[in-house]
Amino acid sequence: MIEIINVSKTFDTYMAVKNISLTIQKGSIYGLIGSNGAGKTTLIKLLAGIYLQEQGTVSIDKEPVFENLNLKEKVFYLPDQPYFLPQYTTRQMGSFYRSFYPNWNEERFKQLAEWFELDLHKKIHSFSKGWQRQAAFILALSAKPETLILDEPMDGLDPVVRKKVKNLLIQDVADREMTILISSHNLREIEDLCDHIGIIHKGEILLEKELDELKADIHKIQVAYKEGMPNHLVKSLDILHTEKRGSVTLLIVRGNEDGIAEQIRKTRPVIFDILPLTLEEIFIYEMGDIGYAIKNIIV
Repeated sequence: MIEIINVSKTFDTYMAVKNISLTIQKGSIYGLIGSNGAGKTTLIKLLAGIYLQEQGTVSIDKEPVFENLNLKEKVFYLPDQPYFLPQYTTRQMGSFYRSFYPNWNEERFKQLAEWFELDLHKKIHSFSKGWQRQAAFILALSAKPETLILDEPMDGLDPVVRKKVKNLLIQDVADREMTILISSHNLREIEDLCDHIGIIHKGEILLEKELDELKADIHKIQVAYKEGMPNHLVKSLDILHTEKRGSVTLLIVRGNEDGIAEQIRKTRPVIFDILPLTLEEIFIYEMGDIGYAIKNIIV
């Protein structure tokens, strides 16, 4: 289990992370999302033991992460720009990582290279960005970590490879209860993989929920009335956004779906539908609720 308790990190006079607390259960896939400069990468590097916090504790299975070599043998961090030793092949990088990760599985390493059709004897620096990312995933999954930390993991991968990677990640979580933290701007990828979501904004956790619970609490509603929407309905609903499209009004409403539906049906609308919301839309409206501009983003 990952525990981050009252953690802050400052660079010169800039506080990148402010008194953050979050818990990630073993075997969970946790998605960390936020705008540029929100503090995602700083938080990830604190968890990976690259940075030391000024305040609070960062631990995995009750052990502090920073300078804990035994613990780091069980943690693999894949940054947004994977690093490889100069002039090394994937085969050589595998030998390098095998000396650090006691759970390294050589058979899996060869199987994954074959599955991804990657040449183990070709120098990695000659690969395209997408192939370098594939090599990084092969190395990470062959190390069989208990905790996998991913920063923009699917960047540069084509759709077929993305699907392969997702399947492998889900399989490892199911088979070994591997814990994954993913930071990404691609909210569709987060939505497909994660069971928990944390939204970080200006160095603070704005919202943290199970994905299903998050989706259950915010709704996109389409309504139309012969004589306009009743004022008492507008006042009674927790409306985050309203958009008029001809005679139809689109609403983003927070609250219990059954309760909202009951209130609307009592007003006898001509049209009433509850439409699915993507995680991207939820993120935009949650951020809009604290001051972000919202402009015609319902699709």
